[in-house]
Amino acid sequence: MVNRREFLKIGGLSLSLSGFANGLAAQNSGGAPPLENLVKGVQPLGPEDYEARQERARGLMAAHRLDAVFLNGGVNLSYFTTVNWGLSERTFGAVLNKKGRPVWVCPSFELERAKESIPAGQEVRTWDEHESPYKIIAGIVKELGGSRLGIAPNVVAFQIFGLKRDAPSLELADGAVVTEGCRGTKTAKEIAFMDLANRITKLAYREAFKHIKEGMTPRELAGAVAEAHQKMGANGGGGPQFGTNTAFPHGSRTPRTVQDGTVIMVDGGCSVQGYSSDVTRTIVFGKATDRMRKVWDIVRKSQAAALKAARPGAACQDVDIAARKVIEDGGFGPDYKYFAHRLGHGIGLEGHEYPYLVRGNMLMMEPGMTFSNEPGIYIYGEFGIRTEDCMVVTEDGGRILGGLEAVSIDEPFAAR
Repeated sequence: MVNRREFLKIGGLSLSLSGFANGLAAQNSGGAPPLENLVKGVQPLGPEDYEARQERARGLMAAHRLDAVFLNGGVNLSYFTTVNWGLSERTFGAVLNKKGRPVWVCPSFELERAKESIPAGQEVRTWDEHESPYKIIAGIVKELGGSRLGIAPNVVAFQIFGLKRDAPSLELADGAVVTEGCRGTKTAKEIAFMDLANRITKLAYREAFKHIKEGMTPRELAGAVAEAHQKMGANGGGGPQFGTNTAFPHGSRTPRTVQDGTVIMVDGGCSVQGYSSDVTRTIVFGKATDRMRKVWDIVRKSQAAALKAARPGAACQDVDIAARKVIEDGGFGPDYKYFAHRLGHGIGLEGHEYPYLVRGNMLMMEPGMTFSNEPGIYIYGEFGIRTEDCMVVTEDGGRILGGLEAVSIDEPFAAR
C-alpha cells in the first residue's frame, strides 16, 4: 500500500497522520494501538484537479464526436465541477463542453443558492417555472456550434423525454464514454483517499471484533463498528450477519445472536473525501469446524487468484474467471451454484460503479482502475463465507487497498 511518506507527497496532500504512522509501528511490533483520528488534516482536491478532469473530458468528447455532455444533479456533476446538487423535478445541471468552461442551467428561483456553489466567472442560464430548460440546453449546444449532446448515465427519464420533445434539433448520445471514461481510472490522490478509507474500515472491524461476546445481536456489533469508525474521524459502519444468515449474500432478516461456533460476516465501509471503502470479513466466534475452515481457505485462495489475474491489458472477465475456477476446483461449482454473484464492482465516489468484474465484460484493465475483490461461497442452511478487499490495478499488476489482508479464519487481518 502507499506508505505514509509517499502518502504525504502525493499531489501536495498535507496530512496529519501521526496516528496512522504510530498504528503501523505498533502493528509491526504486535501491539494494538488505541484508535485515533486518521482523517484530520487530509486536504481535499483542488481547482487544478477539477480542471484536469474537465480537460480529460474534452479529449474524450472530441474522440467520440460529442459537442457537449449534460450533467444533472448527482455524483457526475460533483466529480467534474465540485457542485453538490441533488436530483429534483426541476432540471438543474451543467453543459460540459469541449470549447471551455461548463455552462449552467438553473431554475430562476434557485439562482442565488446556486451561486454559492458554482465557481465564479462561469455562465448560468436560468428558466422560469413556465419555461423549458431543455430549450435552453439546445440553445447552448447550438451556440457551441454543434448538435450532438451526450447524456450522463444518471440523467433521469423525464429529462431525456423532455429533451426529445423540446429540443428535437439535438442528437442525443450516450455520455458514459466521458463520465465513465474519466471516473473509471483514479489519480494518485484519489487512490490515496481510498487507501486510507479502506484501512480505516479494517481497523474499525478489528477493534469491534474484540468486543464480540455470546448473546450479542447484529445491531450491537454494528454499533461497535460504527463507533470505531467515528473514533478515526470517518462516518462508516458494517452490516453483520450471524450463523445461517451468512448464506444469504446480502443478508437475512431472521434474528440471530452470537453463540459458540457462530459464523459472523460483516460487510461495510466508509469514505474519505467522498472516496469509498468496501470490506467484508468472515470469522467464527469460538471454534470453527473443519468444514468452515476448508470453505474459508478456498475463498481466500480465490481472492488471491483474482488479485494475481488483475493487471493492465487483462479483460475484466478474466479476473472473475480466475476466482471462479478456484472455487469450482474446490468442489463448490458449477458456475453460480455456490459462488452466486459476480466477483466485484468498480468503486470510488460511489460504492458500486463502473466497471464490473463479471463474465462477458471484455473491457481491458488499465492502471488506476479500482475494484472490489469479493469471492464467496454460500451454503443455504449452513453458512456463507466471503472475504472482500478493494484493489487497484497498477502498472505491473494489482494491489490491495489499505493493506491488512485476511490471513486465516482465526486471523482476519494481517499485521500490516
